[in-house]
Amino acid sequence: MKTRLPLLLACLLPFAASAADDPKVTALTAVDDARVAAMLKPSKAALETVLSNDLRYAHSNGKVDTKASLTGSLLGGEAKYVSYKYSERSFKFPAPDVALMAGRLEVQAVVDGVSMTTGISYLAVWRLEQGQWKFLAWQSCKIPPATPAK
Repeated sequence: MKTRLPLLLACLLPFAASAADDPKVTALTAVDDARVAAMLKPSKAALETVLSNDLRYAHSNGKVDTKASLTGSLLGGEAKYVSYKYSERSFKFPAPDVALMAGRLEVQAVVDGVSMTTGISYLAVWRLEQGQWKFLAWQSCKIPPATPAK
């Protein structure tokens, strides 16, 4: 039995690799981290690097932005993201040049002078454009507060 265990483990090892070991996931995690950094401390160059020209960004309050309007509100100070704290972030690849990112996060933001902290569930789409992953779409909704037990 002792001699079979190493053989069994060696056979199962390829199946134990996590999604984090996938080079696409590693690349997308890094570019999403760059997107978050660009939204927390916006600069035109950083936003230009990660956002697709075809961006559709649907906020959890229902407002929809394009690349131009989102960049304008971030650079102009109408929207200021203070923190992003992911509790879930996963990637799926429905096509070679498309990635879906889904999960949950807590975001702190100041929008039109009003500060808020919100838990949200989201779905994002990334597209490979000219060899670079670009943030193509975002759809989010607020997570309602937990209902107290009766």
